Amino acid sequence: MKVLVTGVKGQLGHDVVNELEKRGHTAVGVDIEEMDITDFASVKKTLTAVSPEVVIHCAAWTAVDAAEDAENQEKVHLVNAVGTENIAKMCKHLDIACMYISTDYVFNGQGTDSWKPDCKDYAPLNVYGQSKLDGELAVSGLLSKYFIVRIAWVFGLNGNNFIKTMLKVGANHDKLTVVNDQIGTPTYTFDLAHLLVDMIETDKYGYYHATNEGGFISWYDFATAIFAEAVALGHSEYDSGHLTVAPVTTAEYGISKAARPFNSRLDKHKLVENGFTPLPTWQDALKRYLKEILKKQGHKNARGMEKCEQKQIVMIADEKSPARISHRIYATSCSEKEIIWDRFRLKKMQAELKACA
Repeated sequence: MKVLVTGVKGQLGHDVVNELEKRGHTAVGVDIEEMDITDFASVKKTLTAVSPEVVIHCAAWTAVDAAEDAENQEKVHLVNAVGTENIAKMCKHLDIACMYISTDYVFNGQGTDSWKPDCKDYAPLNVYGQSKLDGELAVSGLLSKYFIVRIAWVFGLNGNNFIKTMLKVGANHDKLTVVNDQIGTPTYTFDLAHLLVDMIETDKYGYYHATNEGGFISWYDFATAIFAEAVALGHSEYDSGHLTVAPVTTAEYGISKAARPFNSRLDKHKLVENGFTPLPTWQDALKRYLKEILKKQGHKNARGMEKCEQKQIVMIADEKSPARISHRIYATSCSEKEIIWDRFRLKKMQAELKACA
């Protein structure tokens, strides 16, 4: 099967292309350089040339707060609504299926009940949510062969996300506050990609919800799980002796530009009803993901210090020459700022040990 995937540079598009290729499908990944979805002529030219059997539309404007800025609102609408409509029009012209990746932001984010896939009680909270809803309506209004898959709390290797943010700020702060009154479930793009390819290999069209299993949690719960798993993987800089994570309400945390949903619970029973295998638990996904990114990044411990061999760190702590420090920076792939910071920290520790002796 030949499949065109938009947003190949993003977290999900990247993993979808990899999954398609693993299964022997022909995957054609495009981003704005290859196809500008806001320009119908560009969409027509690309889809006509590629002649795919299915389009998986992952490309989107996802900067939720930036979408609220007056100068960005037209761009957001162009990408998420007009761009999606352009793709849907060409899918109709070519008589091919379209899978559109959407979001729980199409709902009002209130209550405690899980949102069902076929619920039509739309009430977007912000510009981003409205633009994604407009995209949904374009797809469902133009096509009969379509999948609309809503996801939430996404994380993947190929882009920024909550986990990467927590690891970064957790390595540079002694205390963090994270909201505990916004509830949902994380979605690992690696796992999601497998499901999406399962889906397009069928004709079981319609609306679906897909996140990892494992139960509903708050962002605070997720943050504490991230740090606990990082510690279990050997990164003690995130343990309770170095970092405190405190829960706060959304009101206490402070108002963001874009309103956030308190209720991102998504009902996924329709997946099982149609014979699809649910995603693994988010706890399992988190463990696999952290192993992968910490390995890829050569993860920094001790507040920004590269996880170098102890003998190298001691040598750096004892060296005073900037040139020699720079040599060690090169050898350990640490930045000069990080090395110098840890040199002073280690010297302080040495002084404390000497005083105790």
